[in-house]
Amino acid sequence: MADQNFSPALSASAVSPPYPMAHPGYGKRTAPDQRPPQADDFALLPFRERYVAGFIERLPEGAAMSVKCLAKQLPLYGQQAISSALTALSVAGHLRRVRCAVGDGAEVRWVFRTYWSRTAHDNEWWAAHLAPAPVRKPDPAPVPDPVREPVPVPEPVREPTYRPTPEPVRKPTSRHAPEPVRERQPEPVREAAPERVREPQPERPAPAPAASPVSSPAYLALAGLGRVDARLALSAADCAALEALAARWFARGVDADYLTGALTAGLPARVDSPVGLVRHRLTDKIPPALPTAPTPRPAGTPVRRVMMECTECGTPGRPEALPDGLCRPCRQAVTASAAPASAPPADRDVTQLVAGLRDLLKAP
Repeated sequence: MADQNFSPALSASAVSPPYPMAHPGYGKRTAPDQRPPQADDFALLPFRERYVAGFIERLPEGAAMSVKCLAKQLPLYGQQAISSALTALSVAGHLRRVRCAVGDGAEVRWVFRTYWSRTAHDNEWWAAHLAPAPVRKPDPAPVPDPVREPVPVPEPVREPTYRPTPEPVRKPTSRHAPEPVRERQPEPVREAAPERVREPQPERPAPAPAASPVSSPAYLALAGLGRVDARLALSAADCAALEALAARWFARGVDADYLTGALTAGLPARVDSPVGLVRHRLTDKIPPALPTAPTPRPAGTPVRRVMMECTECGTPGRPEALPDGLCRPCRQAVTASAAPASAPPADRDVTQLVAGLRDLLKAP
């Protein structure tokens, strides 16, 4: 009799689907100035907020941060509970939602981002971090001083002095009869030929010092990839080799934030060759060229690139108008819900209460 195997077939290993990523430029953004991760980072938070904070901390850069996406991945809580947990994390100083303008001129669009910090920060720190950087005018080029040509000064003419040539002494022909002395005739004075005055050559101006090399925006964006995600850390040689490809993105109207989001979105768990991956994405994911160039903004015009929004209702506003990341109505609602419960009602007459209930039951 053949042996029968009654054991069921081995089921395939259950692999959880990857967490959904947001569109390039959207989603989670990690804030700077954080301490190293520790086991008690969120120990002071309630259980629900601690559970949600630990899940958000493990999400990659650029992950979708909507309430609906988080509720699908966290089966313990629904959308309403996740929304309340995000509001509590915003009040605790771990989270801020912002709107960021991308583009320039007539091609400006708003993207929505969620800045996350493992280390809790106060309102002043968030306001300083999300404040727009002031527009700095480029320093004017130094104007070289005019080179003054020296005026030639003629040298004084010196008259040469001529010494008379001594006449050779002649010996007398006889001892007793000396030769009569002849009077010397004055030699004609020769006019001295004027010396040629050398005209001084004008001094050549000293060569201007070479200006220090200034890195292009494309080079700086590539150099900052390693700070956003350590898997894309590039060397100086890699940045120089990829600078031309990244400059094509800037020529099509994108900024450094857009380029960084497109290069860091959806990275694999392990990147063996960061320079090869970045080169591939710079070539394949380049945005389309716009038909018309955006109108340049006048110099000195203040630009507000980041606008915070309420974590609860999404109302936009300045950081100083949204303390704890909440607008005034939402902040008052949170304060009222956090107030201690009121005192229990006074003891009521049980007999009168029961009599009233009996009358209600007798009513038709």
